[in-house]
Amino acid sequence: MSPSVRNIIAWILQVLIALAFINAGFQKLSHAPETVTMFMGLGLPRWSAYLVGAAELLGGLGLLWPRTVRLAAAGLIVIMLGAIVLHATKIPGGIGGGAFAIALLVGLLVILALRWPARRLA
Repeated sequence: MSPSVRNIIAWILQVLIALAFINAGFQKLSHAPETVTMFMGLGLPRWSAYLVGAAELLGGLGLLWPRTVRLAAAGLIVIMLGAIVLHATKIPGGIGGGAFAIALLVGLLVILALRWPARRLA
């Protein structure tokens, strides 16, 4: 795949996934009381609701800034792994309810692969 095609695919994924995370983070933070209640119902501490909301919002923004794409993707991958585990173990509906989290995880892994520096062959 040519570098320009990789770049186009990466940018499309970055923008779509960034919008999803910016929205999710904003929703968590703007509806903090409900988010805290939900997180506490899952056995998570109160502060984790704010941490996840802020991380999603900042991670989504980080996907749009070329210098922070890999770091943002790596951080969001950790959050999505946690979300998938929670869907599989504690959230009603099971892993099927976490299909969107799985799709986001796959997209983040693709972004990370596309944005990884290419090794030069000598």
